Amino acid sequence: MSFERLAPEQHDTLEGVSEPAESRVLIGHAEAGRLIASAYRAGRLPHALLLVGPGGIGKATFAFHLAGHLLANRDPAAAPDELSPRDPQSALFRQIASGSHPAVLHLTRSYNDKTKKFASTLGVDEIRRVSRFLSMTSHDGSHRIVIVDATDDMTVSAANALLKRLEEPPARTVFLLISHSPGRLLPTIRSRCQLIRMAPLEDGELAAILSAQGFALPAEPVPRGELLARAGGSARRAILLAEFGGQDIIGAFETLTSAERLDVPGAHRLAEIVSARDQEIRFDLLNAHMLDRLAESASQAAVAGQGARAQRLSSLWQELRVAVDEADTYNLDRKQHVLNMLLRLHDTFRM
Repeated sequence: MSFERLAPEQHDTLEGVSEPAESRVLIGHAEAGRLIASAYRAGRLPHALLLVGPGGIGKATFAFHLAGHLLANRDPAAAPDELSPRDPQSALFRQIASGSHPAVLHLTRSYNDKTKKFASTLGVDEIRRVSRFLSMTSHDGSHRIVIVDATDDMTVSAANALLKRLEEPPARTVFLLISHSPGRLLPTIRSRCQLIRMAPLEDGELAAILSAQGFALPAEPVPRGELLARAGGSARRAILLAEFGGQDIIGAFETLTSAERLDVPGAHRLAEIVSARDQEIRFDLLNAHMLDRLAESASQAAVAGQGARAQRLSSLWQELRVAVDEADTYNLDRKQHVLNMLLRLHDTFRM
């Protein structure tokens, strides 16, 4: 799909896919939108919202649509009961999308000009930008909006710095915190926010989002159903599966880990594919799927009353989550990382 990119490139930018900041439509999450729009109109908008849900379901897109709604409707009493649609021809839309609106601060992983890479965490220097941002007086009395995307990426120092800002929120300031795993946040941060749980998208909503991005689900019922099942209500996951080779990668993983004996040459081939230069998207996709499979297996074991197995799988999830973070943070050998994960999961699933 050909489109004009307005937003700065992010650590997880996909070629040909619009960023949340420049998304023209919000598909799904209508109930959450009505809830917050009504609270704003009634003058009861909390100073901090924690938008929680699986990755890729539109939490950041929702945050930018809410930012546009607040800035387009400075008088709460005159605001509509639903989030206002974004007008891509308006100056407001283009300013928010390009990151140049003086009332919107988007905090995410920073880009290092020296290493030519994005940081693996959201550091304290990024959070310190909030103080400078809030020290500037709003030129028109509108809200100032801080979007933290995602809070899961914050270092301990960054989390503590954010907590200080949440404890003393300035007037007409709204913090929109995005989290895929709220359990990893400081309890004190969670307690200072209104929690907004956002559900995975329905199949029809996923299809609509792919269509809006210029993609399409498979026409045949079997591959279409398989892709939707693997997407798990995540638009980002659906796009990765449909357009970035994700189906083949996950299929290879499932074949390898379900075999009686691990196909070592096959494991090496998969590891080489996802760890090759400029294959960060596929590498991240495989890591996410491996962790999801572990979590799913642990849940199934718990439901089946297999307490020991559930505990073992949960412990392995924690261990491998650390391994994934360290592979990213310390730039470890990605091929060896994938091989180690495949071996551990094959042995675990066969037990």
